[in-house]
Amino acid sequence: MTRQVSFLDERVSEITAPLAHRMRPKSLQDVAGQPELTQKDSWFAAMMAEGRAISCIFWGPPGVGKTTLATMMADAAGLPFTHLSAVSAGKAEVQAVVKQAKQQGQTWLLFLDEIHRFNKAQQDVLLPYVEDGTLVLVGATTENPSFSLNNALLSRCRMIVLKALESSDITSILKRACDQLQQDSAGFAMEADALAWLAANCDGDARYALNALESIFESDAHKHWSLAAVEKQSLRRAARYDRDGDAHYDLISALHKCVRDSDADAAIYWLARMLEAGEQPLYIARRLIRMATEDIGLADPRALNIALDAHRMFEILGSPEGEQGLFETTIYLALAPKSNAAYMAEKGARKLARETQQTDVPKHLKNAPTRLMKQLGHGAGYQYAHDAVDGVVNQQHLPDGVRAELYLPVDRGFERTLKERMVWLQDRKARGGKR
Repeated sequence: MTRQVSFLDERVSEITAPLAHRMRPKSLQDVAGQPELTQKDSWFAAMMAEGRAISCIFWGPPGVGKTTLATMMADAAGLPFTHLSAVSAGKAEVQAVVKQAKQQGQTWLLFLDEIHRFNKAQQDVLLPYVEDGTLVLVGATTENPSFSLNNALLSRCRMIVLKALESSDITSILKRACDQLQQDSAGFAMEADALAWLAANCDGDARYALNALESIFESDAHKHWSLAAVEKQSLRRAARYDRDGDAHYDLISALHKCVRDSDADAAIYWLARMLEAGEQPLYIARRLIRMATEDIGLADPRALNIALDAHRMFEILGSPEGEQGLFETTIYLALAPKSNAAYMAEKGARKLARETQQTDVPKHLKNAPTRLMKQLGHGAGYQYAHDAVDGVVNQQHLPDGVRAELYLPVDRGFERTLKERMVWLQDRKARGGKR
């Protein structure tokens, strides 16, 4: 279905449409936020002024103008516009649009919302029609396209990243909406601090803010709304968070990096953000265990035990009491001395093992439980370290031709002690051990 409707239909639509639809900007200059696209000297504004449209992917959170920008692009280029949602549409609906475009002999702009919901086969259907100009494809997604879209499709579309709107942008949108509502009911008004509260509590989503304002209006269209009344009427928008989406990975990345950088305050802030957004505490506990081994390691061997204890504490107590252990552990890990020497030693050892899979174990290190194995020389010449006065012997421990210096401790925390121990061992081995 295209946007070509009659004048009467437009009048009816303006009367009955939701406030968010009625407040949709008509020109690029009216679009809030996204200055890199909306300013007069931007490439996007220049493209629209030239009457062109390009296949692109709008990636950004809800309510930031993806549909609006797609509609404006179609209008500027004079292209028929059709809107499909990948949640409910599939190959048949796309092919129906293609059929109409070919019958008219004109390029159509297809706006495909939630494009990341299309699987590989469905995405492949779009390729030839984008390639031959039958369709200008504008996809909209809240998920990282590099994970959800085919490379072939991405290579044919320009990636455009949209940001969550600032509170000031949403406040200006709400002010215009209030003016519109006052035309519907002269008695309706909202104090400035109440508008600012709505804008600050919609998580950068203009659609959500407008829907909240419309809900307030519908509850009493003749009231002068104060901040206290708006707070009582409205609910704060839930944090924008999906345990399988980008926010999930961005927040745990921030927590991990703040622990690594020894910033305890920032680390527990991001921890709190995850918990308040509904993250599973045991997932966080598992990541803290990983941090203890990857970024602290043997610089503070207690770190791993503390992280394991926090995991066990939550299993015993659950929420909310068990979450205290996560905060305590995060602070400890952030302030602990840091070393990734053990982590790097693991990576180096695995790489060396893959490269030397065919090398044989030295005979004196081989197991010799049978007479035949002993006759073959297994275990022959092995030096038993406990027989040495200082428990140190000097013998070959790696396969012939294999050399390795994998664990390189740092001069921090307990690893300083380990480093001194390694120097002492090297000195004893250089002297052949002390028997």
